[in-house]
Amino acid sequence: MTIKEAQKLVDNWINEYGVRYFNELTNMAQLTEEVGEVARIIARRYGEQSEKESDKAKDLGDEMADVLWVLICLANQTGIDLEEALKKNLDKKTKRDNTRHKENEKLK
Repeated sequence: MTIKEAQKLVDNWINEYGVRYFNELTNMAQLTEEVGEVARIIARRYGEQSEKESDKAKDLGDEMADVLWVLICLANQTGIDLEEALKKNLDKKTKRDNTRHKENEKLK
């Protein structure tokens, strides 16, 4: 599935099952909440914090998909073509950082 297709799928779902998009501010708060859930799993599963028994069954992929879902909602609401935005962003990073990381002593 392309990003463009994902944006269309989310829009179709919202219009069929979700009634309407939450407003942008609500979705921004929801995105922050979802990113926090991903951070919690990663901090406990891969970081130094211990993982609670109740968190062990949480699906990291599902939580990441929640982040993507809300990000796509925000893109749809604000008229952003995420596929095009990602292409432009990769081009920007390639031009700006094409040797920066290779020359970084900390990464060797």
